[in-house]
Amino acid sequence: MSDLTPNHKAGEPLAPIDGDNLQAMANKNTENPEGGKKVIRTHTEADGQFRNYTQVRDLEPTLVAEPPKLLGDDSAPNPTEIAQAGLAACISVGIQAIATHRNITLTKINIDIESDIDISPTWGVSPREDARPGVSDVRVKVDIDGDAERETLEKVVADAIQWSPVVNTYTRPANLTHELV
Repeated sequence: MSDLTPNHKAGEPLAPIDGDNLQAMANKNTENPEGGKKVIRTHTEADGQFRNYTQVRDLEPTLVAEPPKLLGDDSAPNPTEIAQAGLAACISVGIQAIATHRNITLTKINIDIESDIDISPTWGVSPREDARPGVSDVRVKVDIDGDAERETLEKVVADAIQWSPVVNTYTRPANLTHELV
């Protein structure tokens, strides 16, 4: 058992998702594609020293901060790390959904991500006008096991990458507007 996954024992099947409800959701969204479009809301409040608390639905607020190298107190993952965690989780969810849909039982999904980031323009206070802040290259490594051949598992992973909303946000950025209220 991993410290990261206290509910899963190594080699045991992952807790299943409801395949019937997965298919019903797919059918519903196929029949009415507009019904699959949702609005995601979050609310973030600054707590000082680059600490921010974000409220998502009715869950406990999530702390996002910066490491000491970026003048923070190292109390939580930074915004880019949170985005990368969301990317990995979205890929994992897709893998499990696709495997369920294809009647594959998985016993492991581990995802490691490394990305390159340019922080030289430091929040717009650096004199470098030509720098582009943000992640430029992302390397995803997926380690999964299950009751399918490697070729089948590779297809599950490739399809999860293709259909991941967060992967698509990274590769086809969303339109972003802002306003001062």
